[in-house]
Amino acid sequence: MAIKLIVGLGNPGKDYQSHRHNVGFWFCDAIASLYSGTFKKETKFLGEVTQVTIAEKSVRLLKPTTFMNRSGQSIQALAKFYQLNVDEILVVHDELDLDVGMAKLKTEGGHGGHNGLRDTIKALGSKSFHRLRLGIGHPGNKAQVADYVLHAPNKSELEPIQSAMIDALQVIEDVVQGNIDKAMKNLHTKA
Repeated sequence: MAIKLIVGLGNPGKDYQSHRHNVGFWFCDAIASLYSGTFKKETKFLGEVTQVTIAEKSVRLLKPTTFMNRSGQSIQALAKFYQLNVDEILVVHDELDLDVGMAKLKTEGGHGGHNGLRDTIKALGSKSFHRLRLGIGHPGNKAQVADYVLHAPNKSELEPIQSAMIDALQVIEDVVQGNIDKAMKNLHTKA
C-alpha cells in the first residue's frame, strides 16, 4: 500500500523546535525542503500541512500543532477528511529505545510509552500505521525521560541524528511506493 500521509510528531512553537522530541518535525521539514513543499497552517487539521510529489506519488506532510499528547486528533482529522486507510500513514517520531543515529522502519506495534503514538493509536482506533523511528538514545533513568526529550541534543548527538535522517530520506521513495520491506532492508542493513 502506497503512503499518502507522512506525519512528523513534535511540539509546536519556537520553544520546542530544537528538542529531541521534535525529530519528527525535523524529518518532515527535510522532506518538504527536498521536494519543494511549503507548510501552511490548516486549522481544520489542527496542524501545518503541505503536499509534495515523491516518486510520482502525491503525499501530504503533516506537523500537528496540538502538542505531542494530542497528535492523534490532528492525524485523525486529516485522515478522515481525505479518506485515508491507516496503512497509508507513516508516523515519524523520536525513539528512546534506539541509539542516537539509528533509524528504523516498523509496521504496527504498540506505543512503547510514547504519548504521541499512544494518542495516535487511540484516535485512529488502530496500531496498523507505519512508523519511522529516529533514535535519540535513553538518558538511562526513567525519571529523567520527560526532561531529556524536552531538551536539545548536544553536538555529539545532533550529527548522528541528522545522519540517520539522511539515511531514512534515501529510502523514502520506496516507503511512499509501498515497498516497505525493501526500504526496511536497505535502511536496516546500511554499511
